[in-house]
Order: sequence, then structure tokens, then C-alpha cells
Amino acid sequence: MRLGLLTAPFEDADVTTVADWSAANGFEMLEVACWPAAGGEKRRYAGTSHIDVSSLTPHSAETMVEDLRQRGVEISGLGYYPNNLHPDPAEREAVNEHTKAVIRGAALLGVPVVNTFIGADPAKTQEENYQEFLRVWPSIWQVAEEAGVKIAIENCPMIFSFDEWPSGKNLAYSPAIWRRMFADTPGDVIGLNLDPSHLIWQMIDIDRVVDEFADRLYHVHVKDLEIDREGLYEHGILSLGMGWQRPRLPGLGEVNWARFVSALYRNGYDYVLCIEHEDRNFEGTDAKLKAGFLLARNTVAPLIV
Repeated sequence: MRLGLLTAPFEDADVTTVADWSAANGFEMLEVACWPAAGGEKRRYAGTSHIDVSSLTPHSAETMVEDLRQRGVEISGLGYYPNNLHPDPAEREAVNEHTKAVIRGAALLGVPVVNTFIGADPAKTQEENYQEFLRVWPSIWQVAEEAGVKIAIENCPMIFSFDEWPSGKNLAYSPAIWRRMFADTPGDVIGLNLDPSHLIWQMIDIDRVVDEFADRLYHVHVKDLEIDREGLYEHGILSLGMGWQRPRLPGLGEVNWARFVSALYRNGYDYVLCIEHEDRNFEGTDAKLKAGFLLARNTVAPLIV
């Protein structure tokens, strides 16, 4: 396994600057944020464009990969996390077309995986969203099949605010949904970008997920979760995490990292452990942001051989 990071928090730096800092501090891989260069989604932890996939050519892609290699890093995946089942048809079409562009960009760059969400309409039931997935997603996974690129779905329910209530904005958050999704999609084109923090607040057994879905783990996010017990007391589990779950850096939450990484080793996972930084205690300045990544590195790096 190799240590990496998601570049999204470095929204004011270009990818080569991020690469230089990452390589100098022990990170070997980058999941490169690839939102549209022209702007768009502005929610928290979204919108960064470190590679403009719309302007990539075979030559520019080859040049970029070689430049990053010489700087000491490789690209583990391209990251773009929109709502691919957005209720507004125009918005849905725009994000789905950009998802396809990111997949084609990954192929040009020789990157094996694109990380994203399935999406969901918060106002619809899970079953209604699943049927919409079956209608909308074939055009996306067909592009991935043709490009030879895997799609890794992060298992975040995307229920953090009342505008995401009650069904969230990402359908694929539990084992029952994953089994059904994998059965209804061709081959092995779709898998998981597994983030254990989202399993904590859903009370889903992390080790069991790794054991059952080992052959679908295409990428792994390293993020922790702190449960605010007072908030949980006040709001209860039916608030679906609102008011009591806090994304934290590894080592500052509830995930047992030694046990999680042990499960990955046991099941033969040998790709990236990618730090996803969403910890509000380490934001606001460049120094705080980098200190957060280093704290996460110091927690996880001793487990990697």
C-alpha cells in the first residue's frame, strides 16, 4: 500500500505545487480533484479543479504524468463528487457529461480509477432513486468500459444538512445497496472508494465490509469520525448524523486504524490509502491545512510497509 491524499483542500494551489509539497512530506500518490475548470459546484470540499480534463490531449496528459513522476508522485485516481441523479434535468446532464469527461481524462492519463458518487434525489425514496440509477447510469458506465477505467463510488450518504433530507444525495452507502448495484452493472466496472468514517455513524461493521467487498475495493479514503455524544443525545439516530457526527483526521475519531489496515492486508488490498481532509479544526490557513495532513500521515504511515 502507498500513502496518498485528495488534493481538493488545496483549492488555491496548482497541482504541481501540491505535488512538490506532498512528495517532500512522504505522500506518494495524489487523488486529483477534477471539478469543471469553469466553476460550478461550490459546496464545502467541492469545486477544486487541479486538472482541466476538458483540455487534455494525449500529449499534454503524457507530459503531466511524467512531470508528476519526476516530482515524486503518481495519480491514484481522479476525484469528482457531484450529484449524478440531481433532480434538475439540466444540472444532472451537466454533471453527468463532466463525469464522462473525467473518465476519458483518466484514460488519457493512464489513471485506473475515477472516484465519484452515484447521486440521489433527496425527496425520493431509496427504491425510486435506485430505479433512476438504472435508467441514468448505463451511459456513464459504458464510457468507463470503453475507456478501460474503473468507477469507485465513495460510500458517503451525503446527509449533512436539511436540504439533503431525508434520502441524501448519494444512493450507494450500505452493503445491501452495493450488492444490488454490483449485480445490476456489467462486469466489475463499478466498485468502491471505501471511507470507513461513513460506516462508523451508520453502525456498519468495517471489518466485515472489507472482508465481503474486498474484490470491489478500487480506492480507499482515510478519514476519521468523531461522535458528539451530547449531540447524539439531543438529536438521536433518526437525525441521520446531523448534529452529532464530525469528520476528523485519522487518529482523532472512532476508527481503529490498525484494525482497518489489518483487514485490508488480510484481504490483499495493495493500492492507495488516500487521506481526505475535512477536519474543521485544521482549516483556515495554509499552515493549519498542512498540519492536518501531516497529523494524518503520522497516524497512518507507520501501518504501511
